[in-house]
Amino acid sequence: MSRSISAENFTGAKGGGGQATEGTGAVAASRLGPGWKISPSIDIAAGETAVLADIEGSGTVRHLWCTTDPHTAWRGTLLRMYWEGEQTPAVEVPLGDFFCNGWNTFSQVSSVPVAANPNGGFNAYWPMPFRRRARITLENLTAEKVTLYYQVDYELDVVDDDASYFHAQWRRSHPVPYGEVHTLLDGVTGAGSYVGTYLAWAVNSPGWWGEGELKFYLDGDDAFPTICGTGTEDYFGGAWNFDVPGQGYTAYTTPYLGLNQILRPDGIYRSQQRFGMYRWHVLDPVRFSQDLRVTVQSLGIGPGQGNGLPHRYRHTSDDIASTSLFYLDAPSSASRPAPPDLLTLEVD
Repeated sequence: MSRSISAENFTGAKGGGGQATEGTGAVAASRLGPGWKISPSIDIAAGETAVLADIEGSGTVRHLWCTTDPHTAWRGTLLRMYWEGEQTPAVEVPLGDFFCNGWNTFSQVSSVPVAANPNGGFNAYWPMPFRRRARITLENLTAEKVTLYYQVDYELDVVDDDASYFHAQWRRSHPVPYGEVHTLLDGVTGAGSYVGTYLAWAVNSPGWWGEGELKFYLDGDDAFPTICGTGTEDYFGGAWNFDVPGQGYTAYTTPYLGLNQILRPDGIYRSQQRFGMYRWHVLDPVRFSQDLRVTVQSLGIGPGQGNGLPHRYRHTSDDIASTSLFYLDAPSSASRPAPPDLLTLEVD
């Protein structure tokens, strides 16, 4: 059975849509009457948390769509999802980062599970099964009202016994301590599959910045990982610094990976280069049976070493914010970062 929750049907009840008599559109629809877009959105006051969906029963969330006013809310709100009545969220991510727009500036994303369309229409198609209950909230951490338009499309049906729960975690190293790595996930236990990465990366050093390897430590790996990439741009499906001769850094967005955002310095207030990158492991999930840890190195290239020697790799201390998406055999994870506050989320 198909159902949908929005500001025009807060419960998703059958035949329950379009019956509002008050809402954010009441004045605009005052000459039209009930059924004519009286409640297309909600206002979330500063410091408040809105419940977007609270679904009882067994089913699967199939699609999320939302947009906000203002766009600065993308890094000022926290999207959370709870499965089976758990008090700990399985998903806790800034709204914009969940949709690959972590810099409060719109970027087109044209992928299979995530689409971000002009001007800030966010869509996610990750299947999110639940057996008894699903709850989705959005917390407004900013000092101003946020207007949210949203829709949660889901099915009520029996969930397969082997279906896992959707999770997403956000972390930021601001900056990465010199000589260390940025951790995307740590201490996740149980069986599951890692399905996606989004990085919002701000460069703090001159030169090429993306030599760092993505490493996946699986099922008891200690000092060395089972899966080790060869460079940041390689992991995101690019090559040779994303640098096309004659045009420099070149954005791309494809079904499963992309460099969707390039924010160049403006010589006034934007002093650093900023990038947004995603990779979805939809066709190549990283499966684990006991535990998982994921890291990326903050590593660049320095000038040549002289005497005919080539360039050298060098540590950097970049600003890296990561969103990691995975499925787990439990509705919540004991290992998760502390909820970020507004200063931690801040776009500098």
